[in-house]
Amino acid sequence: MSAHIIDGKKIAEEIRSEIKQEVSRLKSEQGIVPGLAFILVGENPASQVYVKMKGKACEEVGFFSITERLPADTSEQVLLEKVQLFNNDPTIHGLLVQLPLPPHINEQHIIEAIDPRKDVDGFHPMNVGRLVIGLETFRSCTPAGIQELLVRSGNDPSGKHVVVVGRSNIVGKPVANILLQKQKGANAIVTVAHTGAKDLTPYTKEADILIAATGKAEVITGAMLKKGVVVIDVGINRVEDPMSKQGYRIVGDVHFESASRVASAITPVPGGVGPMTIAMLLKNTLQAARKLVFER
Repeated sequence: MSAHIIDGKKIAEEIRSEIKQEVSRLKSEQGIVPGLAFILVGENPASQVYVKMKGKACEEVGFFSITERLPADTSEQVLLEKVQLFNNDPTIHGLLVQLPLPPHINEQHIIEAIDPRKDVDGFHPMNVGRLVIGLETFRSCTPAGIQELLVRSGNDPSGKHVVVVGRSNIVGKPVANILLQKQKGANAIVTVAHTGAKDLTPYTKEADILIAATGKAEVITGAMLKKGVVVIDVGINRVEDPMSKQGYRIVGDVHFESASRVASAITPVPGGVGPMTIAMLLKNTLQAARKLVFER
């Protein structure tokens, strides 16, 4: 048995194409150009790459975007003032403060300062709460991308036992809440497993759909899965590889080779969940633009 590869890059491109068409329609019919602002504090190399990728994606679909770059020693108060400026800017419909922030800044204070109507990351407590009780809201980009991957690849989670391995506020908790809602593309029976379990195997063996978001390289193996499972691997881990030109390779939280012999479908790393995150950020920003213009 060889698993079907769920191509996140292809599905993300489909979503971007849909967004680009909608942006063109908004521009021609209502004169609306969705605007997305990024605030980047410090010189974190990974954060710089992510923000550059997001800015490029905005350009490709016809968004207006701006990146505010601040030095690492920026005070929390100055950052809060920048957030407020973008909150009040009518040309900006979505606001993203790139995490992580320098240690002297309280991330939660910054998240809560963002106007919930512009919180396209889906991290504001108001939006998290709306998600939990099943109301329309901005959903965190990676979890929302996972749902889209499942639905668009023909693996509707409705009635299936979904096991989420991981309980972070960024992936584990929100994806569990998204998929258990009594809604189209959800309605799953959801189990959340994590490091509190002495042995994860009894939980992973029960999964019709397994979502691995542990942050540990290749911790889920084929021996831990039941035949025919659909595997969504959220992990991005760098492991040493002397045979590689770079001296390392990128792997997921799932041991791909052994899992793909058991699973019916699986996401690759890279090229699976990763491309979906930016696609859903764009989708959230488009949603924000529609709502904010309507409210005015």
